[in-house]
Amino acid sequence: MSRLFKRTKILATIGPATDSAEKIEEVIMAGVNGCRLNCSHGSNEERDRQIKWIREAAEKKGRSVAILQDLQGPKIRLGFLKDNHLDLKKDDEVILESKEFEHDGGMTVPVQYNLAEKAKIGEPLSMFDGKVKAEIIEIVSDTAIKVKVLNDGFIMSRKGLNLPDTDFGGDILTPKDIADIEYGANCDYDYVSLSFVQRASDILKLKQMLLSLGSTAKVIAKIETKKAIESEKNLEEIVKASDGIMVARGDMAVEAGAEVVPIIQRKLISLCRAHAKLCIVATQMLSSMVDNPEPTRAEVSDVATAVVQGADVVMLSDETANGKYPVETVMEMKKVILYTQNHSRIAPIFKLPVGEKSEVYDAISDAAARMAEKIEADVIVCQTASGATAMTMAAQRPNLPIVSVTANPRVANQLALIYANSAFVRPYSEDFGFDLAKELKDVEYLKVKDGKKDLVAVIVSGDKDKVGTDTIKVRLV
Repeated sequence: MSRLFKRTKILATIGPATDSAEKIEEVIMAGVNGCRLNCSHGSNEERDRQIKWIREAAEKKGRSVAILQDLQGPKIRLGFLKDNHLDLKKDDEVILESKEFEHDGGMTVPVQYNLAEKAKIGEPLSMFDGKVKAEIIEIVSDTAIKVKVLNDGFIMSRKGLNLPDTDFGGDILTPKDIADIEYGANCDYDYVSLSFVQRASDILKLKQMLLSLGSTAKVIAKIETKKAIESEKNLEEIVKASDGIMVARGDMAVEAGAEVVPIIQRKLISLCRAHAKLCIVATQMLSSMVDNPEPTRAEVSDVATAVVQGADVVMLSDETANGKYPVETVMEMKKVILYTQNHSRIAPIFKLPVGEKSEVYDAISDAAARMAEKIEADVIVCQTASGATAMTMAAQRPNLPIVSVTANPRVANQLALIYANSAFVRPYSEDFGFDLAKELKDVEYLKVKDGKKDLVAVIVSGDKDKVGTDTIKVRLV
């Protein structure tokens, strides 16, 4: 090959540090395959221009780039506190009031969600990302609860609250989320991620909403609640209902305990691979690079572990949104991915991947991946209309690049985050996979092995108007 193809993809969060056409182009050129636009911050006008810049940079690079709309969800936050600070002592009793009022520095504190409707006495509650632990001791009114503080600490304005044992009963789409979904349906989003998912029905509700709005975006379930991981059956049902999963390790650690995160990460990656779903590993992957030009050794190991486990995507949050070194962080992550994938094989899973289309798709993908490895092919080419062929092929985790070709730009953008896929848009023809392989050989994007005169391509195709994927060809290009 003419280059080392990055099989695990990079998703970067766009924020103040990358809020310009130049910076977005730089991070995409450095190796970003998808951009996350976080609805917790910024305005619709900001996101409109960021989408425009992302598409322009992708076109300049000649590659598809995915755009993910990340919904805020019921991220429960404190309101504004007097002097932006309130000291708390163990055994203090604090009232969390959802009705609007101005905080006077006392122990009645504003909160931006009516917890009285959902919380129960005896349930735990933590504030400021787990720094202050508390227990609910009273439902004071229809709009307020009282908690007892369990440790010394302090809280600040708009810091988050976590209630790991509270069942929100499917009420995880807030009015803000609904407004963002309705606005986003007319924007160029490829994925929408749903925060604080508790059960599969949460995903189905969002899918129905997007369908009714005419959106073709796929849905990512963010796994960060104790309820979501309370049973393996519930976790698998969420994976099956979604188009992909984000292992949101920050809130998961607060809600369920930091010690559960590595095990849940491994389970989710295996489940996504088994069901041919996208898996994103997120939060603090290279967080020290927010302020430093180099990562810690532990962070490098963390990224490498996700690669070996077979994650489709590793994500950058504050590193590219607010960090001092956004481009350098992307380059560092790419370097770790490339070294790891070229010196270690992907960990096996102990069941054959099963996609959503049919057993035929699964069997053909399995056979094509095995054949490509056995004959030492240079590339697997997937001709795909919906992306399903490329998804099931990627679930096999072949040890070589997958080039996907489709006539649908949305599908190509969505495939930009799928393991090992390089997606291209070309007008449909029976041989557009072979034609693309020849084109990429001519420009030396794909290069013949030393001593050989032909490129060996395994091409997976079918009749888009009939049975779909049904053919494997070995072609010399």
